[in-house]
Amino acid sequence: MKPTLLLLAAGMGSRYGGLKQLDGLGPNGETIMDYSIYDAIQAGFGKIVFVIRKDFEEQFRKQVLSKYEGHIPAELVFQSLDALPEGFTTPEGRVKPWGTNHAVLMAKDVIKEPFCVINCDDFYNRDTFMVIGKYLSELPEGSKNRYAMVGFRVGNTLSENGTVSRGICTTDAEGNLATVVERTKIERRDGAVQYKDDGDQWVTTPDNTPVSMNVWGFTPDYFDYSEEYFKTFLSDPENMANLKAEFFIPLMVNKLINDGTAAVKVLDTTSHWFGVTYPADRQGVVDRIQRLVDEGVYPAKLF
Repeated sequence: MKPTLLLLAAGMGSRYGGLKQLDGLGPNGETIMDYSIYDAIQAGFGKIVFVIRKDFEEQFRKQVLSKYEGHIPAELVFQSLDALPEGFTTPEGRVKPWGTNHAVLMAKDVIKEPFCVINCDDFYNRDTFMVIGKYLSELPEGSKNRYAMVGFRVGNTLSENGTVSRGICTTDAEGNLATVVERTKIERRDGAVQYKDDGDQWVTTPDNTPVSMNVWGFTPDYFDYSEEYFKTFLSDPENMANLKAEFFIPLMVNKLINDGTAAVKVLDTTSHWFGVTYPADRQGVVDRIQRLVDEGVYPAKLF
């Protein structure tokens, strides 16, 4: 069965100003998302699903969905604050979406096959989709609890224009994910990759340390776990009182690992990540995409 690609497109770019998902960076105005979808098609994915905000639907259908017609089936699902389980209501004053794993849950009714979750504004490169696509398409029919994460080498995920936040990963003897610790200030200093630890001290980490760039592979049973745990999350008075509390994918994944419910295989990639974390990153991304087009990795016009 061909896997599905689930693209999280409901969030606004907080640092960059403006809706960076629709920023044309390729030679014919292609977005980063276009390259991800092109790569996913090459890697054998059979369908794409976007999670967006309902108020953005008309513009999205016109500007985005229309171009993929005839290339790959595409569906839209919507993330909203009031998409909550029965018995729960949105706290007064809350405007922030409920987080990445809540966004994933929105696709429960349209995804019945193994699927890969990605961000829309990260340029992952083709090897990423080849690696996760192979893993998902080779799972035996009806597989459960056998998830995956593409582990990027931290040295391949940095910005020249400031520090980045990454989930630093450790693995067990079988190559499964053991822990993900979010580090918010990572950069290259004196030739080495370093991050600030909880005590505000700089710590050096090897270039090939795996980090999460939010490329996850799941089977549909993940939706059921997420639905149940989201109720637990919402039942915690602290989460309801904190108007910025979010139900993140790593929160759910860590719970499943710690409970012994699921194993998450860390898949290595040599891909170089790039993206527009800061406005100053934009031109570098445009140049790198042009270089890939010049090298024949991508056609000048994708769709």
